[in-house]
Parts: sequence; structure tokens; C-alpha cells
Amino acid sequence: MVRSNDPFWNDVEDMKDGSMKCKFCGHLFANYTSISRVKWHLSGERGHGVSICGQVPREVQEAAFLAMHGGSKRHKILASSSNANDYAMSASPEERNNKVDSLAGDPGRIQALDIMGQAIEINWDELHNLLMEDDLENGTGEVAQPGAGSSSFRGVKYNTSETRGDPLPTSSTKLVGRAFEENTNMIWSWLMNDDVSIIGIYGMGGVGKTTMLQHIYNELLRRPDISYHVYWVTVSRDFNINKLQNNISRRIGLNLSNEEDELHRAMELSKELTKKKKWILILDDLWDFFELHRVGIPVSLKGCKLIMTTRSERICQRIGSQHKIKVKPLSKREAWTLFMEKLGHDIAFSPEVQRIAIDVARECAGLPLGIITIAGSLSGVDDLHEWRNTLKKLKESRLKDMEDEVYQLLRFSYDRLDDFALQQCLLYCALFPENRVITREELIGYLIDEGIMKGARSRQSAYDEGHTMLNKLENVCLLERFIYDNGVRAVKMHDLIRDMAIQIQQENSQGMVKAGAQIRELPAAEEWTENFTRVSLIENQIEEIPSSHSPRCPNLSTLLLCLNQGLRFIADSFFKHLLGLKVLDLSYTFIEKLPDSVSDLISLTALLLIGCENLRDVPSLKNLRALRRLDLCLTALEKMPQGMECLSNLRYLRLHACGEKEFPSGILPKLSHLQVFALEEEIPSAPITVKGKEVGCLRKLETLECHFEGYSDFMEYLKSRDETQSLSTYQIFVGQFEEYEIKSYYKGKTVWLGNLGINKDGDFQVMFPNDIQQLIIFDCDDVSSLINYAIDLEVMDNSYCNNMESLVSSSWFCAATLPSPSYKGIFSYLKKLHCYGCRRTKKLFPLVLLPNLVNLECIRVEECEEMEEIIATSSNEEGDMGEESSSNIEFKLPKLRILKLYELPELKSFCSAKLICDSLQQIGIVKCQKLKRIPIYLPLLENGQPSPPLSLKEIEIYPKEWWESVVEWEQPKAKDVLRPFVEFLGPDEYELSPI
Repeated sequence: MVRSNDPFWNDVEDMKDGSMKCKFCGHLFANYTSISRVKWHLSGERGHGVSICGQVPREVQEAAFLAMHGGSKRHKILASSSNANDYAMSASPEERNNKVDSLAGDPGRIQALDIMGQAIEINWDELHNLLMEDDLENGTGEVAQPGAGSSSFRGVKYNTSETRGDPLPTSSTKLVGRAFEENTNMIWSWLMNDDVSIIGIYGMGGVGKTTMLQHIYNELLRRPDISYHVYWVTVSRDFNINKLQNNISRRIGLNLSNEEDELHRAMELSKELTKKKKWILILDDLWDFFELHRVGIPVSLKGCKLIMTTRSERICQRIGSQHKIKVKPLSKREAWTLFMEKLGHDIAFSPEVQRIAIDVARECAGLPLGIITIAGSLSGVDDLHEWRNTLKKLKESRLKDMEDEVYQLLRFSYDRLDDFALQQCLLYCALFPENRVITREELIGYLIDEGIMKGARSRQSAYDEGHTMLNKLENVCLLERFIYDNGVRAVKMHDLIRDMAIQIQQENSQGMVKAGAQIRELPAAEEWTENFTRVSLIENQIEEIPSSHSPRCPNLSTLLLCLNQGLRFIADSFFKHLLGLKVLDLSYTFIEKLPDSVSDLISLTALLLIGCENLRDVPSLKNLRALRRLDLCLTALEKMPQGMECLSNLRYLRLHACGEKEFPSGILPKLSHLQVFALEEEIPSAPITVKGKEVGCLRKLETLECHFEGYSDFMEYLKSRDETQSLSTYQIFVGQFEEYEIKSYYKGKTVWLGNLGINKDGDFQVMFPNDIQQLIIFDCDDVSSLINYAIDLEVMDNSYCNNMESLVSSSWFCAATLPSPSYKGIFSYLKKLHCYGCRRTKKLFPLVLLPNLVNLECIRVEECEEMEEIIATSSNEEGDMGEESSSNIEFKLPKLRILKLYELPELKSFCSAKLICDSLQQIGIVKCQKLKRIPIYLPLLENGQPSPPLSLKEIEIYPKEWWESVVEWEQPKAKDVLRPFVEFLGPDEYELSPI
């Protein structure tokens, strides 16, 4: 048999009879088995008609999975998560495999080594195109992650986010220029050459060195065949040996905190790198020469490489680069192409404006960073006068020194903002360590504390304004967009733009920024000036602030000392001359006691002590009447701070139990301006509870997280609150919860009920706010039905409600139509339904609600001993509407992806009507022996024969006998066409999932 050049053939062993054996588990494949079946066997994904390998190494399994899914990452489905995500295939495995096979033997290729040590061929043009494609944004604003988009190279591709590190955020702009292509190709050729160990990349600031290397780094994460480990370390201007050793050790997982001696630190570092063998170390933004052995970098090892970027060719030479590349500015034509791409191709210029635009692009001197920022600031501008004025100012600011020119270009974009709040927002980003990805929520919180957004009455409107400001800064290319895999939005600042922002703040000595500098002591007294307004010492190694430090900075408004994780002591004298302080952040330090002098900071508007796990005592807060934000989350306070009732301007309060079982009565009514109130606890079984009536009196509340002791307190809250008040988010816990870590599963507007005794004859619907989105009920035995009115409900999760008969009132099962027109929207937004261990539940929905379930994505019903029907047949009081008449009715569940029915021994019917579920991906039916009919109607081919939904991935069944001899589908031949997707489980091969 002629085999394709596929590395997965190396995972099977040829037998004498022509068959093949898996090298990991010994599974035998028949003669002429396709490579696709081998990959499915290795991928760990069930439902493809082939057994699954149980011995395959994790990295090989992930590679096989990605190969069969076109590079799409494996998504984890959490049974108790409200947003279970699933993957989808864009093409058949055979099509993808054929595409790979067809590339073998093409001319113009070079040899590289795949993970199995065999030669594979790569065309450099294809390599470059793939590099570009994988690092562009994916069309939704997200930065492409490993495994997303097109497959790269001709080898295997790994899930790098779990095993090799996360990709660096890269610009959405496609890098242009022939020089970029040539440089990229040359670097890759050196990376594949074992004789090359040190590579230098040099060029002036803003020319694109780091950006080019970020693209290469992200691709290296996907290429374990080139290097087992890839490490990115930013060196920066404030370089020293100790700091570099720390940065490298953190990347490779080595702890050097207990070793002070530089020589011994280098020895430990070298030993660890030697042990890791095949690695690539990237040192970005190197400003000074150093001897590699002093740091502990052993580059003489075969297969190990050092890559550096610097502005100096001399540094490349002195460090011993065997090969070096100068990154040059773009040509005039390339610069104009990039300029127009960032400006927007849909703009129609007059001839005069176009001539000026060309001159403006030329003023950027071919520097990509300058071109991108200037073009971004001019996006949408078509006025001749504004273009002419722009050109004039650029020419006036131009200096002979090219480094100064980069600064002037960036400063020009900053000045063009013409909005003080926008400028302050940009300057604030520079207070964070270099290359830090800053979440928008964190950043906007600081901007609110600073008072940068003036006039916003509600916190939500302030956040809206903050997001708008950040969007503007992204649009003019002064900030880079970043989106995490979980959807959290963030921003990142280019190091040159950060340098510019720091320089602006240092004008007239208005600020000091030493964030991430790894300093061990507070800057000396002479470094603090009276003009300082902001000081950032984030993420350093400061261990104490002794009494000898008492800086005289009467104008200092912001002091950021967070993430100094060794900081244990602050002398009382430190704050003596800082009486103008407004924002003080000591989060994630090890301080045990807050100095008493903090009580005298009467101008303080924000006091942040998040994650101070050793903090046990806070002085009286009664004098801090200007305080608007107080965050004591994740501290070890032994009692509630004194003077809380005096904080009449407080807008934001977040804290833990503070040694109290109940939030002290009488405080909340005096905090009438609260917009955010969050009582958090790490141990759900020992919460700090609060009185419902006192929470209800907070008329300006927008975000609530609290724990009511019982049902009566919850009812008091609902009765006493302003009914016109709508919270933007809430997490309300009622009752008791034991060992389950419950909070992280659901966000939004959520109510949790646990271990409650509720009057089952009462009107249960009044228990919930009308806008509830997620309802989680745990071990509430008195509940007979759940809810009669929930238009916005998206998630319903019920566990161990042993007396619950159904989700809705039993009267609904006796009517052919809904009780009243106003109920027609009930469950219309429901996405997930999970019912677990509810012993007396016999049915969930009435058939009349089925038309409302258009958004339902997931149904999981498990271990409900008396469950007879999922969607029950409705009937009138005489019972003359039954299963026979409803079987002719057809309904669509267009978004249903997951259907799991586990251990329902009395289940006889899923639904009497026909169901069309064209989005189904997973079906699981286990121990439902009385279920004889599955009413799902499959799509039809042109010849009238049933066909599986295109989305279908797997059907898990137990026992096998039930599938083969009992159950029938809606169409006679359905079981035959579905058989390739069926996997028969063993008695212990499935998992039940309570909350």
C-alpha cells in the first residue's frame, strides 16, 4: 500500500499479515486501514466507528484531534456549566487528509524534521502565508489562538495553550513588505539548522522587530517538532542580571527566590535549562551587553537556541550571534500600502488630499508603528484643511534622531486625541508593567476611582463610557485589542507607546513608574518629588517600608503597590505626608496590619486590599468619608472594620466574612449610595449572611452578591426593594450549601437555593425577580413545582429536589393551551435544563410549552427514579387529548445540541410529538430500558432517505441490547444511518453530574 506522508503512520506498526498494530495500546487495524481511522483511534474522540486508544500520550492525542478537526481546539464541556461549548468540523477527515497528502513531492521545498524524526517538506511561500493567516484576527475581534483557523505546516499541530504556553497577542494588521517575508524565511531556516545557536535581530525602535518575532513565537508554540520548549522573556531598558535571571526562571518553572548569590543562581538556571534539552529562548528588547554564562544560559547545547531583538548591531556581535538580521523601514510603496490599510480602503480622496496623504505617510519614515498610529488617528478624516494641518505639524515635530522621530510620531497621535479624559486613560495604562495584558474591567475600575470619567451617575454608565474610551484608543492604534479564550476583553500597550506615556508623565516630575522593575526596596527619598501625582510600583519585590521612608508628596493622588507579594510591613510614618492620596492599592501583598495612619487619609476615594491573605486588622475608617470604593475581598480580617457606618459616599463594597457570621445590622441603611455590594466567602458552608430588608433599602444598587440565611430573608428582600429597580447582575444565595464550589459556574442574574424548607402550597413564583436568568436549586425537598413565570430564564439546574413533581404547576398539564396569553414567553430564552436526582419528578414540561423552547441548547436528566415523560402530553380535564393525537404534531428545537438521559428506569416517552433537531451534536441514553421510541425526525436526502444531522458527533448508549432490540426512531432506517456515530458504553464508562 502506498502511504501518504503523514506522521501518524509512525504510530502504528506493520504486522506480517498486512495488518497494523497501534504502538501505544496494541489495537489491531485491518489491512488497508486508512490514516483517518488511525487518527480517530488516537484522538480520544468517540463516535467514529473505531475504538479509542487508552494509552496514547496526551500530546499525540491532541495532535490527532487537531488534525481531524482542521486545527480547531478541543473544547471542554463542563456538565454544570451554563455555556458548554462544542467543536464543529468544517470538512471531512478524508478531505483534509487528501489535502495534506497532495502536497507531498512538490518542487521548491526544503526539508524539516517532524515530531517523529522523519523528513517532511515545507514550501517557504506556503509557510509565510500560513504564518500570516494564523495570526490575523478571526473576524470577531478575537486574537487567533493556537489551533484556530487554518492548519499550519505539513506536520502535526498541538493544543499549545495547555502544554506549551499561550500565544502572544499580535496586531490584526497583516504585516507587509518583501523584507519582512525574506527576514521571516531566513529566521525559520536558521531555526531548523542545528549548527545555529544564537540569532540576532536588530533595527531601530518601531521598525517591527518584536512584531515579526511574536508571529514566529506563536507558530513555534505549534511546532514541538522544532523545539520542545519555547520561552519569551522581555528584557527592556532597566536590565540587570538578577532581574533577567528571575524572568527566565519564572518562564521555565524554576524557583530562585531563596538563592541570592548571582553565581549560584546562574548555576541553577543553567542546570535546569540543560535538563530541558531542546528549547528556544527569546530575549526581546535587549539594551545592554551581558555574558551569557553570568545569567546561566547554556547555548552550547545541541538543539538549543537563543534569539534576541535589540536596537544595536554591536550587542548582537558582542553576545556572539552566528547570524543576524537588520530589520529595515518599509519602502515608500510598502509604507503607503500599510498606511491605506489602516486608514480604510473605502475612503475616496480628492486628488489634493491624496497628495497630502502620501506626504503624511512619507513623514512616518517607513516605521510600521508610526504608520499604524498616524493612520489610525486620521481614520475617517476627509477634510483638506485637517490633512494639511496634520502634515504641517508632523514636519515641525520631525527631528534628526530617528529614535526621537518615533517618539514624535507617537506623541503626535497622543496630542491628536483632543480629549483630556482619553489622554489620561492612555497614560494610566503605562502604570502597569511592560507587556502586561490589562483586563478592561480592572482598568475601567481604576479610571472610575481616579475620577477620569466625570458625570456618570451609575456604575454601568461609567463602564459604558470606559469601554467607549478604550474602543477609541484601540481604533487609533494607541492600544492593542486582546480577548481571552473565555471572552474576557483586555488591552495591551506597545512598549514604545508605553515609553512615550511614561515620558509624558515624567515631564515636570509628575509621576514615577517602576512597575515590574523587580526592585527590592522602596525608591530613595530623593526620587520622590512634591509634584508627583502618580507612583506605580506594581509587581516588585519590596518586602518592607521602614519608618525611615516618609516621602513628602502632598499632591500624590495615586499609589499602586499591588503585587509586591513579599511586602509584609508598612511603617506608620509612610503615609504621614501623603494626605492628598486618593487611590491606594495594596492588593496581593502579605501585609498583616494596615498602618493606623491610613485613617488620616481623608481624601482617599479608593482603598484596595484584594488578596491580602495575611491581613487581619484594618484601622478605623470613620474619617474616610470621601471613600467611594472599598475592596477587602480575599483577606483574613478577624472582624468588620470600625467606622463603616460613616462611609456615606461609598459606592462599591466587596468583602469576605471578616470573622462574622452576619453582616452587622444598621450599617447598610447608612450606605445609601452603594452601587456594588458583594459579600463573598470561600467556604459556602460558612457564609456571612445579611438581612434581606437592609439589602432591599439600597435603592441605587446595580450589582449584588450576598447570602440570605433562609427563605424568609429572601422574601423580605424582594418585598422591600424598589420593584422598578433592575440590577445589572446578581448572585443571590439562599440557604445552606455544603462542599460544592458553586460560585464560578454561573454568572449574570442568578439565584441559588440550598437545603430549604418552603411551603409547597405557596405561590412559588414570587420567590424570584422577574428578570432572573439562572436558577439553581439544591436539596429543597418541599418544592413540588418550580416556576410559573420566567421570561428571561436561561439556565435551570435542579438537584436532589425529592418532592418536585414537575418544573411548572401541575395544572399546566391539564390544558391544551397555556393558562393565559401573558405566559406565552415562558422559557423562551431557556438554554440549559439540568435535572439530577429528583426522585419523585415524573415529567418536566407540558407539550404546550414546546413551541417556546426555540433557544434550548442542552437537556440533561439524570437519576430521576420516577421520571416517565420529559415533555409530557397535555390533555384537557376529560383526558381526550393523548399521545396518539399529538404524535402527528411536529415541533422544531433548532438549537438543541446536547441530549443526555441517564438512569431513568421508568422513562417511557421523551415526547409524543415529532421533533426536528438539526443542530444535535451529542446524544447520550443510559439505562432507560422502558424508552421504546425516540421522536427525533432526521433530515431527508434528495432520495427521501433519512440522514444524520450535519452537526452530529456522537451517540453514547448503554446497554447495547436496548439499542439493538428495543428502541425505535421516528423513521424506519434511522438506526442504520446513525450506527457509525454510536458508541456502546460499559457499565462504568459514563459520568453523572450534580451541580
